[in-house]
Amino acid sequence: MEPEPRPRRQIGGVVAIGGIALAATGVLRLASATATGSTRAFDSGIMTALRAPGDLKQPIGPAWLQEAMLDFTALGGTAVLTLLTILSCGFLLAQRKWRRAAFLAVAISGGAILNAALKIGFARPRPDLVAHLVKVHDLSFPSGHAMNSAVVYLTLGVLLARAETGRRVKAYLLGGAVFLTFLVGCSRVYLGVHYPTDVVAGWTVGASWATLCWLVAEWWRRRV
Repeated sequence: MEPEPRPRRQIGGVVAIGGIALAATGVLRLASATATGSTRAFDSGIMTALRAPGDLKQPIGPAWLQEAMLDFTALGGTAVLTLLTILSCGFLLAQRKWRRAAFLAVAISGGAILNAALKIGFARPRPDLVAHLVKVHDLSFPSGHAMNSAVVYLTLGVLLARAETGRRVKAYLLGGAVFLTFLVGCSRVYLGVHYPTDVVAGWTVGASWATLCWLVAEWWRRRV
């Protein structure tokens, strides 16, 4: 496979950096809006719509839907993402791809640290509009499940896609990563433990972090 033309790589890098800058601006504005209560109607409208009329403890849909959402939300939990990261790093180490393994470990652990810092910085309490269907203990903004799943699944999706040559396979891998991230985020709102704006912020920051790590990895690859 021929290397990607240099001008195209440069344009892609500029576009990615611009996207990260716009995402950061958007998250800051969203955080400011949540602090002033401007998003209250939006958040409450979606969260109450996912509950049975007259009973905010009962989610809409059949019993199997709630069970499915509990399974989906586990895909963004610390235990699952940590295990997936360890297994992926171990696979890369077994192939003697030391740099990729190190990149993956740093990218994912860095994203988790960033999420913890943002939660402390914004200090938004968990929603109290509806009953929580799972136990939660930390702060709300941005959603850790949404952000960390975006970091892990998108980073792994990019690594796997880079090893393929077919466009359809690449699109499938990246699309699967996006779909998993989407399911995890939606499950948090359905279970009543996050505002929709928490999840949007988590998706945005997580995708931006994964993109930034990809830019750093590409820059480093061209210089070693």
